[in-house]
Amino acid sequence: MNQRSVRTLVESISKTVKSFKKNEVECLVRLFHSVVGRTGGKIGSIGLDRSKFRGILHGVFGITDDMLMNRVFCAFDKDHDNYINAKEWVTGLSVFLRGTFEEKLKFCFEVYHLKGDDGYISREEIFDLLKNSLHQQSSEEETDEGIKELVDITLKKMDYDNDGKISFADFEKAVREDGLLLEVFGQCLPEAKNCLQFETLALRSILTSGF
Repeated sequence: MNQRSVRTLVESISKTVKSFKKNEVECLVRLFHSVVGRTGGKIGSIGLDRSKFRGILHGVFGITDDMLMNRVFCAFDKDHDNYINAKEWVTGLSVFLRGTFEEKLKFCFEVYHLKGDDGYISREEIFDLLKNSLHQQSSEEETDEGIKELVDITLKKMDYDNDGKISFADFEKAVREDGLLLEVFGQCLPEAKNCLQFETLALRSILTSGF
């Protein structure tokens, strides 16, 4: 790995990601390079594919739901090229590890409404998310009618302007009134113990990698 390339990339990322110190950004960039498993070339132009990223979400961060892992991948992948580059990796981890309430709020909303860019979680998306969540938690087959009733209950609780969908303003108001609603449609953020495990793993990886 070219040290000059690393420093240039770290400087660039540090200008926009303020929750990490520069040495922490460097640690995450080096870990990224190690996980990707590439040597040589421009490290800013390589990326994690969906499979490797899902492995990290599952094995390190304890996120196990297939649908939500895919949505989290898309939320990290800002340029939509189906790879997570170093900047996207550090930016996403800044929310996971050091995110403010507002940053986590925006991240969860983005994960839940990824089917479109209209800025709303639609009734159809709520149905899909609840059906997926119930399927993960119960061995009994839930009827579509039962899930539709849950959708109605959810909208009644969170759709403050009664337009049949959840806007970011609706979501924010609901979560501020009841913090448990932040991940109401399924886990898309790691628990604190998993964050600590990751930071310990990252440090150990760098110390033993020879970088």
